[in-house]
Amino acid sequence: MSDLGTPPPTGFWNRPATWKAIVVVVGYLVFFVVVSQVVARVFDDRIDGDDVVGSAESMFFALVLPIGIGGLALLAFAARLGWLRDIFGPQPIRGRRWMWVAPALVVAIALLRAIGTDWDTWSANEVLMLAVLGACVGFTEELATRGLVVKMLRDAGHAERFVAVVSSLLFAAMHMTNLISGMELNTVLATVAYTFCFGMCMYLSMRVTGSFVTAIVLHAITDPTGILASGGVDQSVDGNTTNAPVAIAGLLTTVMMVFALVAAFRVRGKIGVTG
Repeated sequence: MSDLGTPPPTGFWNRPATWKAIVVVVGYLVFFVVVSQVVARVFDDRIDGDDVVGSAESMFFALVLPIGIGGLALLAFAARLGWLRDIFGPQPIRGRRWMWVAPALVVAIALLRAIGTDWDTWSANEVLMLAVLGACVGFTEELATRGLVVKMLRDAGHAERFVAVVSSLLFAAMHMTNLISGMELNTVLATVAYTFCFGMCMYLSMRVTGSFVTAIVLHAITDPTGILASGGVDQSVDGNTTNAPVAIAGLLTTVMMVFALVAAFRVRGKIGVTG
């Protein structure tokens, strides 16, 4: 919010409009895909085409570097517009106690996956690189959606239910780019359904803790533990019924998705409206 007596920022991006949030996401996706293709061509000899997580070096060039560049681009965009304070500062609207279920479920799932991981199959360098990957993915995807998109939708005057659902839908739609990498359509659609629900939980976690950073941290522990437990990037992680912790994580993932869908109808509030 601008100080009293100070005119609001001007310029294209500072004139609120819902469609501009979509433009930001699409623009980021185009940028990310181009960067990924360029990195893949330049460092082709360092990427394991059969198993991108087969070595720390392969993970860095195939996964970490593109998403890291994307995150820096989004950070520069937000900084150029003067939005970092609004995004990283305290949330302008707090959550209800029932929203604590979201971060609790996400943490429980990550812990169970970590417990169920066969750590002997991973080297220390690979685990470290997965942690870096998680940090990059969490920062970049959250900055794009729970950061930039949420701010833009709120500035456009939308109620929080609209903000939560639309930002989660855009987050889910981002994962349609998996089709480019050759993932089967059914798998992509399942991923989109999951990521919508996960996005809702990230929004709720941000609301109830009052901090955007919470969403980054929770997202950062989710992807690495999923890869560690499954052994691959696009492998099914929660369907292993012979591994008790991972099986329980699968059940909790279903619970999380149901909770997120119900929560989409329970979100209330609007910036600037009290009572």
